Amino acid sequence: MILKFFPHLFFFFFSVIFGIKSYSQQVEIKVEDGKKNVLAAAEIAVKPVGDSIVSYYFTDYDGKAKINEISSGLYFVTITYLGYESFTDSIDIKSGQNNFSFQLSEAMNLIEEVKIVGKRPLLRQDGDKMIVDPEPLVAFSTNTLEVLEATPGLIVDPDNGIFLNNASPATIFINGREQRLGSQDLINILRSLPPGNIKQIEIIRSPSSKFNASSTGGIINIVLKKGIKLGRYGSVNAGFNQGKEGNLFTGFVLNDTGSKSGYSVQANYNKDGAFEELNSFRRIDDISLLTQNVNTTRNNHYGSLSLGYDAEWKNNLTFSYFGTFSANNNNSLSKQNNETIREAIPEFFVENVIKNDNPFYSHRHDFGLIKKLDTVGSDIDAKLNIGQSFFRGKQDYIYNFSIPVSEKISGNGDFNNNRNFFELQVDVTKVWKKIGKLETGIKSDLQQFDSKVNYFLKYNGNTISDSSRNNSYSYRDNINAGYLQLSKDVFWGITVKSGVRMENTNMKGNQTVPGDTSFTIQRFDWFPYMFISRDIIKIAGYPLKGFLIYRKSLNRPSYQNLNPGIRILDPFNYSSGNPALTPQFTDNYEFNISFDENPIFAIGRNNTKGIISNVLYRDPENEALTLNTYDNIGKSKETYFRLVGAIPPGGKYFFVVGSQYNHTVYEGLYNGLPVSFSRGSWRFFTFHSLKLTKNTRIMMNGFLLVNGQQNLTELKNFGQLNFTINQTFLDNKLNITVFVRDVLRTMENKFLLDQAGIVFEGERYNDNQRVGMSVRYSFGLSTKKQNKKGMFDDLSE
Repeated sequence: MILKFFPHLFFFFFSVIFGIKSYSQQVEIKVEDGKKNVLAAAEIAVKPVGDSIVSYYFTDYDGKAKINEISSGLYFVTITYLGYESFTDSIDIKSGQNNFSFQLSEAMNLIEEVKIVGKRPLLRQDGDKMIVDPEPLVAFSTNTLEVLEATPGLIVDPDNGIFLNNASPATIFINGREQRLGSQDLINILRSLPPGNIKQIEIIRSPSSKFNASSTGGIINIVLKKGIKLGRYGSVNAGFNQGKEGNLFTGFVLNDTGSKSGYSVQANYNKDGAFEELNSFRRIDDISLLTQNVNTTRNNHYGSLSLGYDAEWKNNLTFSYFGTFSANNNNSLSKQNNETIREAIPEFFVENVIKNDNPFYSHRHDFGLIKKLDTVGSDIDAKLNIGQSFFRGKQDYIYNFSIPVSEKISGNGDFNNNRNFFELQVDVTKVWKKIGKLETGIKSDLQQFDSKVNYFLKYNGNTISDSSRNNSYSYRDNINAGYLQLSKDVFWGITVKSGVRMENTNMKGNQTVPGDTSFTIQRFDWFPYMFISRDIIKIAGYPLKGFLIYRKSLNRPSYQNLNPGIRILDPFNYSSGNPALTPQFTDNYEFNISFDENPIFAIGRNNTKGIISNVLYRDPENEALTLNTYDNIGKSKETYFRLVGAIPPGGKYFFVVGSQYNHTVYEGLYNGLPVSFSRGSWRFFTFHSLKLTKNTRIMMNGFLLVNGQQNLTELKNFGQLNFTINQTFLDNKLNITVFVRDVLRTMENKFLLDQAGIVFEGERYNDNQRVGMSVRYSFGLSTKKQNKKGMFDDLSE
């Protein structure tokens, strides 16, 4: 019933938000000394958390400074007064809670460093995005992908897809820039990023018009630390974890930042060993069955070097550069047993070994230039991103036949992929106190991808070219976009953000081997966006805030999804892209509520058409062979609700616990037959932290997915529970962490595909159960005198 009346519920919540009175936003800050004497002409610098714009105010003869028409949210405040120690703290501006008072202490040593550590919640709602503090999660993670696995509310599936909801994977941004990579290339990047480099994780389930429309599954923006402290400082880290295979990692960070410029250097190495076990069976026809057992051992090496530089020219112009160079060598060895049974009698048995050696190299350079137009948040922000990646893969395989006895077959393949990209973006923000905030911008990106695959077959002592598997493919795309967006406080305390985005898509693919085929796509699409928020009611002095969001988005197929090149998986399965894929479109409606900026409830609907799904097809020439590819196979209506509860940090113990229910109604055409089904699934997640002593903390986190659904594939229940103990020494400079992941070994993924005559079932376990330890030592080589330009640097980290 709730599904039928969902649009009515949406407009009911709209009425609730409009129907209750809210509160104005005017803030008063009072400054006194230790004897309660007011301090006139004290300078107060105010900076929003996560922003770089600083506004300055001065107290009057009563020691008070009034700030008019300031938005709700977290702000850093630094107060300076001659003869007194500078004071820095954070304030949480909310409707009806607008008076703050601070006391300054007389200066004992004017150049002594002042460092205040704030208590930040694990999850915090900030407008249309949820901000995750990664600090508790870093303790038991060895790379950024593992941090995402531990983030409450995110699901990383066994194929390393990262999901906020069930239907589509999330789009990954790093430092506000989309990583337009294929799935495997993206995983390589995330595994090469050390967890200690993450400043915060921003989860945007319904991105505004400012962001690319190609983010149907939402956006996960990983914000990395840069040179954000005054002086020269850094850290070194090392650690290991052990499952069936071992993992070693080490790295260092060095930052040197002054009042006008600074640099950062980061270097990391990770040896990642893993083991995967896969057992499956597939029905070939009514009387034949294929069973497979696959054991895969991986030994991967990741190395990266990052360089950052930023400089402030004059008082209103800032330049930044951040470059990353990475080299990865991913090696795997798969041993497989494949057996076909016909009417309960073994008909065919083959043992095969597949060895992959996949070196991957990339470099990326991000340039930024920001010109401040005023002191209230207006600016021009220009970004230029360029980069390349190179994949040089080699595959060797051997088939040993025992039923029937036959000569072994062996062969090898070479893969050469090159990717070049260029992206230019200019955003303009203009803030008027009466009109609101206007945001507009243009963006253009170019991408070129070239792939060549050459296979050779060895049989009876002869080596010949395997023309059936050879492939040569090139792909180009150019996406141009422009947007216009206005944010304004209208009436009754209601804030409205509305915008529209236009995107022009130009794609061209050309396959020359084995056949001369090509495709061209040129299209214009419009994407509206609406965001409404306001305080609904106050409970015990804290605001209950409501948000309404509508957004249209699309999911474009990646260059890997479109690449028709063949890759052997085993004697009965091969994979290939599909150049006939078309974009997937989604309309999202969501209503959510936060209490004191902590997200507590959400209900929403995703209407999706042209779903891009990973599918299996029988080979048209040989029913025993299966093609693993992608196709547009249907449409869905996904209704969901989410509940989150927490005790905020600040005491000895805090926790976050939440759940999300998804109900999906699916209709489509698969393997030439109609498909229709509905299914509900639950996702539970939790995080707990207990401070035993001043320097000792234990943590537990985990998740459980019940009756999961990934497009046409049903997922059985699976989850993970992790424990961590963290101890600091030497005035918190030395940090030692011991952790255990997947304690109960519940990350066994059982799956079933039973649609349109295709039956494929199995279970898979990755090497998730691990015990490990990490050590990090932080150091400071020198301290520079603090001034206004760097007054927020400690808190920004």
